[in-house]
Order: sequence, then structure tokens, then C-alpha cells
Amino acid sequence: MSLDWFLAWRYLTARKKGRVLSFYSFISLAGVTLGVMALIATLAVMSGAQKDLRAAILATNAHILVLENGEDIRMSDWEAVLARATTVEGVTTGAPFILTTVALNKSGIQYSQTAQLFGVRADTAGLTGATELEDLILQGAYDLGPTESGLPPILLGSGLADRILAYPGDRITVIAFENTQIGVAGISPMVMAFEMTGTFTTQMYETDVGSAYIRLEDAQELLSLAPSQVSGLGLQTADPDQTGPVAERLRAALGFEYSPITWQDRNQVLLRALKLEKLVLGVILFLIVLVAAFNIASTLIMLVTDKTREIGILKSMGMTDRGILRVFILQGAWIGMVGTGLGTILGLLLSWVVLPLIPIPPDVYQFLDHLPVDVEARDVLTVVGGSMAMAFVATIYPARKAARLQPVEAIRDE
Repeated sequence: MSLDWFLAWRYLTARKKGRVLSFYSFISLAGVTLGVMALIATLAVMSGAQKDLRAAILATNAHILVLENGEDIRMSDWEAVLARATTVEGVTTGAPFILTTVALNKSGIQYSQTAQLFGVRADTAGLTGATELEDLILQGAYDLGPTESGLPPILLGSGLADRILAYPGDRITVIAFENTQIGVAGISPMVMAFEMTGTFTTQMYETDVGSAYIRLEDAQELLSLAPSQVSGLGLQTADPDQTGPVAERLRAALGFEYSPITWQDRNQVLLRALKLEKLVLGVILFLIVLVAAFNIASTLIMLVTDKTREIGILKSMGMTDRGILRVFILQGAWIGMVGTGLGTILGLLLSWVVLPLIPIPPDVYQFLDHLPVDVEARDVLTVVGGSMAMAFVATIYPARKAARLQPVEAIRDE
């Protein structure tokens, strides 16, 4: 062991007269450990929540929507547009959709509920939908097939079905607000009867209480659209996180008549809020590490004050200012390294072993029975680097103060 390390270790584990200083070193070490552990665990929970929310959004949202610019916001000849869009680099599949706002009423119930009505392809001829929910419909997991009554089928969100007291087999009247006819008898909205064939449940509350799905051809009939007319196209990409460049290539390929809109653009307020929440919470918890760094500095300052005569003797025996500086920097570095290492290990164990076991009420968070956790390497490296840097900075002032002591004045210190 080098002299620098030997002295640093002796001062950290001082006995008898310096027992209190050894205790303060332990307090500083514990502060760094707890701060790093709390920060890693909290960021893991925030990342897990963001990951689950992202998955929930993508389950019912296409990666990119392509809309035709115009007064009626309707796309004509969608098959030709889809053929051109799927040739763009990054686009994997696509499907047409119709979206409109309607009012739903169950037969025999006076109450009506507004909802977003989606018209999607429901055949199973080896096609792929624009969202995970559409894929499940195409695979038959959700029933949009022929009904016993002969009425066209409709799927309701579980929350929406509860609001209008609807069950499979019930007759549902759909009132569309588009293509409303105004005549001598007043306003005549488009009305069509459906049979409820089931419900679907997602992790998005707004989707469950405000969405319904019907077949594309039934939506066209409801809105009096031609078979070649739809609201737009939903596209899937190879990487949902890289939809921006794909959208730019779509604009170049399709021309100014069409507007590609990414899923990040449609949910930017929510995504920005979650990102800001994670950042603010991380900064607040990082103050724990900052307090621990102040503890390191105060511990070293007290140690310098207590060991002033010893420092003077060491310098009179030939130890250089750099040697004294290294002794106290090594003490702070040791506290920072060990505390950060222990905090990282405990934080990872807490994130991977303990937190996933915490139960969550299923009636509050659907499809979640445990706390979502996702440890990101970037977050861990940021915490480790920041903690080590703060511990090092905390040692600079006490170490320089010790190195500047004059041997004669230090030896005469009482």
C-alpha cells in the first residue's frame, strides 16, 4: 500500500480520539449510498411507466397517419395512395381507416353517449392492420363477423359499454354527425343500427370509455362514402421511435396534397409532460447526493482541523504539498466510489427484485398487477457519473486547505 493510501485509510478509520470523525465518514458514505439507490430506483420506475404508456399508445395508434388536405378531410382513391406510401423506406405495412364522432344509444335506454367511431378492415385474408388492436380484430381475437340478427357488428370499449349498459347481442343505434341532412323537416342525422358483438380493453382510459370499432364498409355506408373514400391511412414503421425521418420521406413521395402525422405529434403534450416529470424528479432526488457531497466536504474539513499538527509533521519530514493533497482527495474519492458502488448495487436490486413485487390494484391500473420498472443503462451511468463527480468536487477545498498548511504553524497548532 502506498503512503498516500495508507494515510487516507488511517484517517478514515481513525480510532480513540478520532472515533467521531470515523463515524462522520460512515454518515457521508451512507448518504451517498442512499442517494444513489433512491435515484436509480425512482428513475427505473419512471422509465417503466413511460415504457408501459408508450406500449398502450401504440396499441391503438398507428405510427404515422396520412391525411389528405382538403375541406372535407377525406381521402379519395386510398388504394393508390397506400401503394405509394408502402414503397417509402421505413414503412412496413398500412391500412385505411374511417374516423368520425358519433352518439351511441342502446335500444330501450334513454341515455346516449358520444364516442370516436373507427371503421377498419375486418377480413382475415392475410392482411395486417395499422395498430395492434386492428391486428387482433383481423386475427379474430375480437369479433367483427356476421351477427345472428343480421345487423352489422360493433365493438365497444369496456368503459363505453358500461356507461350505456350494453352487453353482447344488444342493439346499438349509431347517430353520425357528419353528412347531416338539413331539410324542411329540420336536421336529419345519419342513423344506423348495429349489434354489439363484444368489448375491448386497453391500458388507455380515454380509449376504453370513448371508442368503438366497426367494419370499414359499414362506416362507409353510415357516412354515405364511396368504396374508394376513407378518412386516411394508418402506417406502421420498422422503428416507432424513428417516425420523424419516415414522415419527411412520405411528404416528399406523396406531395403537398397529403400530411403525414406521427404518433409523437399526436401525443406530444403527454410525452413532454412525462419527460419533464422524470427530469424534475431526478433533479430533486439528486439533491440527496448533493447533501452527501456536502457531508464529505464537512467531514474532510473537520479532519484537516483535527490533524493539523500531524500534517505539519508530515510536511516537515519531507512530504510534498501534492502528497498531502492526494491523501485527502483519496479519502473523498474512496467515500464517493464505495458509496456510489453500494448505492448502484442496492438500487439495481431494489429495481429488479423488490419493486416488481409491489402489488397494484387492478381496478385502478388495468393490465398492471405490479409496479412497472425499466432500468435504462443511460440513467444508471448518468447517476454514477454525477455522484462520482460531486464526491470529487467536494474534496477539492479541504484537500487544498490541508496542502497549503505551513509546517511551523501547523506543528504549533493547539
